[in-house]
Amino acid sequence: MPNVLVDSQISQNSSIAGSIAIPASTTPALFGSLGLNTAAAGPNLSVHFSATVTLSAIVSVLVPVTITIVRVVSGVSFPVYTATETLPIGTLLLTTEAFTISGVDALDDNPGFVVYQAFISIPAGLAIVPTRVGPESFQAVAFSD
Repeated sequence: MPNVLVDSQISQNSSIAGSIAIPASTTPALFGSLGLNTAAAGPNLSVHFSATVTLSAIVSVLVPVTITIVRVVSGVSFPVYTATETLPIGTLLLTTEAFTISGVDALDDNPGFVVYQAFISIPAGLAIVPTRVGPESFQAVAFSD
């Protein structure tokens, strides 16, 4: 198990509940981006990440929400994690739900510098579009042997 801290970063789009009001989109919307310097890493490089996004809506149908994490090296994006959760059905009252994900990306090669980006999206055709209300946060920590 990797145990040496190589680098860590946080991307905080919104740190307070209710501080933003951005309609969720069918096009993946960037809510976090960070870069990690891995040049000094030893073998078995891994990046541990987590993200939180908070949505609000008057929900009368199930609304799936997808969070995707991509690794970007030399301008090339590669999805490393995707999770879909569903906003709970409400009783025509405003529902606010925080979605939190976490994962690990085990890199085969050390790129020296790697960018991670976090996106959120909803499917097309929804009658009710949730609103991103904050907080929104994305963090990543690189470890190696």
